Amino acid sequence: MPSPIPPFVKTRFAQYHIIAKLVLMGGAALKLILGAALIWIGFEIARNGGGVYFIGAGLLFWAGLAALVLAPVSLALLPSGLLLGLTFLWGLIEIAANDWLVSWQFDLLGRIAVPGLIFALLLAVVIWGSPRQLQPRWLRPTAWGAVLASVAGAGLTLALVWERPTAPAGQDVDTQSFPGHNTAEDWSAFGGSPLGARYTPAGQITRANIADLTEVWRIQTGDMTDNTRISYSAQNTPIYVDGTLFACTPSQQVIALDPATGVRLWHFDPETSESDMESLFSVACRAVAHHRNAAGDERCSARIFVTTVDSRLYALDAASGAICPDFGTQGVVDLALGLGLQETGLASSTSGPAVVGDLVVIGQQVSDNQRRDAPSGVVRAYDAVSGDLIWAWDALRQGIAAEPLAEGEIFPRGTPNVWNVISGDPEAGIIYIATGNSANDHWGGARSAEEDRFTSAVIAIDMQTGETIWDFATVIHDLWDYDLGAQPALMDMQIDGEMRRVVVQGTKQGSLYVLDAATGEHLRPVEPRPAPQGALPGDWTHETQPQAVFYPNFAGRIGPDPETLHHSQTWGVAMIDAALCRRDFLRMDYRGIYTPPSENPHGMLLHPGTVGGINWGGVGLDLARDIVITNHSRLPNVVTMVPRAEVNDMPVGLGGARPDQEVAPQWLAPYGVDRPMWLSILGAPCIAPPWGYVAATDLQSGALLWSLPFGTGFDTGPMGLPTFLRVPLGTVNIGGPLVTASGITFIGAAQDNFFRAYETETGRLLWSARLPAGGQASPMSFVHDGRQYVILHAAGHSQLETTVGDHIIAYALPQ
Repeated sequence: MPSPIPPFVKTRFAQYHIIAKLVLMGGAALKLILGAALIWIGFEIARNGGGVYFIGAGLLFWAGLAALVLAPVSLALLPSGLLLGLTFLWGLIEIAANDWLVSWQFDLLGRIAVPGLIFALLLAVVIWGSPRQLQPRWLRPTAWGAVLASVAGAGLTLALVWERPTAPAGQDVDTQSFPGHNTAEDWSAFGGSPLGARYTPAGQITRANIADLTEVWRIQTGDMTDNTRISYSAQNTPIYVDGTLFACTPSQQVIALDPATGVRLWHFDPETSESDMESLFSVACRAVAHHRNAAGDERCSARIFVTTVDSRLYALDAASGAICPDFGTQGVVDLALGLGLQETGLASSTSGPAVVGDLVVIGQQVSDNQRRDAPSGVVRAYDAVSGDLIWAWDALRQGIAAEPLAEGEIFPRGTPNVWNVISGDPEAGIIYIATGNSANDHWGGARSAEEDRFTSAVIAIDMQTGETIWDFATVIHDLWDYDLGAQPALMDMQIDGEMRRVVVQGTKQGSLYVLDAATGEHLRPVEPRPAPQGALPGDWTHETQPQAVFYPNFAGRIGPDPETLHHSQTWGVAMIDAALCRRDFLRMDYRGIYTPPSENPHGMLLHPGTVGGINWGGVGLDLARDIVITNHSRLPNVVTMVPRAEVNDMPVGLGGARPDQEVAPQWLAPYGVDRPMWLSILGAPCIAPPWGYVAATDLQSGALLWSLPFGTGFDTGPMGLPTFLRVPLGTVNIGGPLVTASGITFIGAAQDNFFRAYETETGRLLWSARLPAGGQASPMSFVHDGRQYVILHAAGHSQLETTVGDHIIAYALPQ
């Protein structure tokens, strides 16, 4: 039987040793397949205006295949070397056209990785797998020189960019407290105080001694689950009041800890059912709240409030953890009253209660994109002592917030909700909320004018009456899920020579708004900017959208305006994934930020994506220096609208279950929606890094003081594999900063297991610590018995695919 391999091919491969033959034959097959795929995809890319590189790369792969079979040893490497050189040049040209994005080296590395590896492998096989007498004399010395130079260059580059602490540049200043905010000896709310600045006047840990900061205790809460149908993510910032640390876990268990040792003082378990957690995107408990009733008896004179997934609000004795029987009904308020819940867990308060004065104020998240007739987004205020409902604010209950519901009545369905942390100024008598969307994020054809007014808006509410004082919508008719995840943060700031209390609000669209806290007046310029048009049938878009223009924009790459992506910014690690990402970019609808959802079967590119921009971690305010610290993500989503007739998934409450849904049903809308993060076939983002930043901005001048790629690929990478490289390429990040009076910013948040401290004024990394799980929570700090502690709840984020754990860790200087 004749051999299927032609004689001339056998003759060429006979030049090589047996192992080299096998490698070359495998390489020839790879070149054949990869070349064909790149040519096929490349034609579609070229037809849509994305360039001809991938066609050329595919042809060079085929030329390399021919060279392996037909060319002498000295020429076999020529096509692969040419491909590597041209890819390097093409990469530099496109990167330069994008103004050398801060992590451009990783963009270039992703482009040349496969051509470089193939060339290196062929070089090794040709040189050490073929008879020496067939090689030119210069080949081996040149090859060894290239190998040594490459290794040395890679090592030097890693050494230069490896993330490591450096010496501070600034000097410490005297610490001070600010009216209305927490002191160094307390951290009584999620953001330090109801004003939410995430600032501590504690200054024992300084830039001069932070290198000595060390872990002093670590505890595990024990709240873990093996249930793959729920997504655990504690996201908790503990509070510190009257010498005790209070924290909550994803299933809303509350623990009281000795702040010096971590010893558990008491534990409360509301015994939340795991089945009730399935409707939540993330099972979280961001905060518990504290209230002190000076007129009460000794028991329950100080209370801890916690909410549960199944709509319970508990009041617990801060000293013992016992339920306070005089609150609500035997210590419990039923938050499901008036909601008309179709299923337990569809609406829940994962951000927890906020205590402002003598009110316990509750917002709630409603599971996204399930149904237009979802439970109300109502915000309710209860008496902190009795548990009586004082008022209920809703977009459709203006003017009647303090009126009780009639018997059998429920709050209006599907209205904008408040899923983030609520702020308040008890001295001014104002509650501040930041809202999300009406139910069904990406279809707004059935929304009322009142709903649009209060969608994605900052709203000031009268503490006594529950009525709206002022409101400012950051999006007009939001079709992009650009809800306000960040807590409104308040501070006193000098404006035109006058000290005024202001609200600083960060948004997913990257804007930083500064609003007068009493009136809502814009104290920094806001401009209407043209927005793309062309809504789905029955829906509409506004011609302009508001944009804060005094400060940099944090919607992706930091600059004066929201970033608009270009096909040259698509990226991959294996050529074929980069080609597919570029092809998909060119097929999707995309005209920059606010591109409306469409019927394009390839989807609409949503950038910034649903994680932002600035998300629930909020901002940190350096009250002494008028600096705002922000961290934000840069990762788009693909939003595909699926016609109702093609949606098979039922919503929660009608037999559907969120973990089983391929398409979010958006019940009672003409379309369901699918909106995954835009990742390649290898699980890496489809745009070049960085995918996350941390930055500091001067609130007075509007100048960007510094910005850095935030996070490394040490614990994650393509196909979910860690790279073990501590190189700051910038990752998606969830969680917020802590700013200290001594000029230090602490933050976890990144998609790696590190806790970091930066110099607030310069961005220099001063200190870092390895974490046992992801740091997707916001840190806090306080002074206890003369010693300053920094606390982080390191429990990870299963949706973000960081390491999930149950750790609370305390850091302090050695005694």
